[in-house]
Amino acid sequence: MTLRARVPDRRWPALAAALLATFMDLVDVTIVTVALRAIQDDLHASYAAGQWFTAGYTLAFALLLVTGGRLGDIHGHRRVFLLGVAGFTATSVLAAAAGSPGALIAARVLQGACGGVMVPQVMSIIATEFRPGRERTTAISLYGLVLGAGQVGGPVLGGLLTGAGGGLGWRLVFLVNLPVGLLAFAGAWRWMRESRAARPPRLDPAGAGLVTLAALLVAVPLVQGRELGWPAWTGAALAAAGPVLALFAWHQRRRERAGRDPLVPTRLWRQRPFAAGSALLFVLFCGVSAYFIMLTWMLQFGLGWTPLHVAFVGLAWPLGVACTAQLTNRYGPARARLLVGVGTPLMAVGTAGLSWSAARHGPGLAAADLVPWMVAAGIGMGLTIPILSNLVLSDLPRGDAGAASGVLNSVIQLGNAMGVALAGVIFFGTRGPGTGPAAFTAAGARTLLFSAAAFTLAALLSPLLPRRVVHGGGPDVPSGEPRGLPILGPPGGSRPPPTSR
Repeated sequence: MTLRARVPDRRWPALAAALLATFMDLVDVTIVTVALRAIQDDLHASYAAGQWFTAGYTLAFALLLVTGGRLGDIHGHRRVFLLGVAGFTATSVLAAAAGSPGALIAARVLQGACGGVMVPQVMSIIATEFRPGRERTTAISLYGLVLGAGQVGGPVLGGLLTGAGGGLGWRLVFLVNLPVGLLAFAGAWRWMRESRAARPPRLDPAGAGLVTLAALLVAVPLVQGRELGWPAWTGAALAAAGPVLALFAWHQRRRERAGRDPLVPTRLWRQRPFAAGSALLFVLFCGVSAYFIMLTWMLQFGLGWTPLHVAFVGLAWPLGVACTAQLTNRYGPARARLLVGVGTPLMAVGTAGLSWSAARHGPGLAAADLVPWMVAAGIGMGLTIPILSNLVLSDLPRGDAGAASGVLNSVIQLGNAMGVALAGVIFFGTRGPGTGPAAFTAAGARTLLFSAAAFTLAALLSPLLPRRVVHGGGPDVPSGEPRGLPILGPPGGSRPPPTSR
């Protein structure tokens, strides 16, 4: 009896340490977007470098998620979690100390890689420490609350730290991770118990290398091409991405036939709901990430708004998400496809309205011209995101849901990175030589139309999804892959919801 009574005392502090690390990861994306103007000015960085400050993190995060989950299953979730937290904290200090754009980009890439190792362990820890039922539901609910707090509080915290940092300025947005990371590491070291998969999957380094190469062959030309005048190598790199992806698909089929674990099980793509859902999530988060970085370019660089001003106006989006929480929780499982089919067009209307408002008011654009459209787009996102990944996963065979969840995590983060890259091509490609407020608002209006088009495409894909969430279709946070994580707000830290029933 004494031993049983002590177990909860150890589990809940361990969960607190894991959630603290998750909070750190989520805040670190939105906080950097708000501080982007201050960072670029201080380091004399180009706009392309500014894109890499965000896209470098999300790319590395996406490409390490599946491998990071498998490392935990092989070597132990506690051990890998501690390694990820230590690396994330150390690279945060490197980012704060960066004296050049290249140094900061390198630190951000390493941060993203450490996040990709750290984050998949959290749901594994919840699965091994908490019994199915009320305990696990409570743990996952706390996880969701932390995600919401991180995604809403990140921009505000970024604005406060950037504006009140004294001589440190934007460096405080990275240095704040030092005490948080040390506290999370100490808590996990003291309270977290070791666990690993009974039959861990094998790593696929060749597959990871091929998909990384394909992602870089697309991202690097899109981000750097405009500044360099689109040299011939940019077109060659984009053209080479297709064959590399084909080689990756061949390699995955070859591993499956040999009885070895592929990075991405090819059978997933033969199932229409998963293939359509992956495409929908990719284009959806392309649009979302393009919107958020465009907001910084237009309002901070173009109109001279302070980071805190942009952060508080930007809260209109998550406010709209919060407005639909009860509706989605109550009706989502039974009417999931309907909610996605309504929410995605509403996101398109909201961003199209923002585009119209920016084009109409130009340099005179005010918060009142933006907030109603942001709330509308947020309402659409609130109808769509909380249920979407569970809808995609629920129609899969039980044994595939864990692997599929890890793949969806990566698809979302790749969409975030590609959205930032494409936003730069559109925004700066259509701005022309002008650097005044009118040029920035006009380019912002055109970039917002890209986001609206992405949301419209997502709406067109929604009829290919299952009608409702099939209860019992997914596992209770299975071992072997990165677990699905809740999506509660803007990009960067966004994850699919849990696959637990």
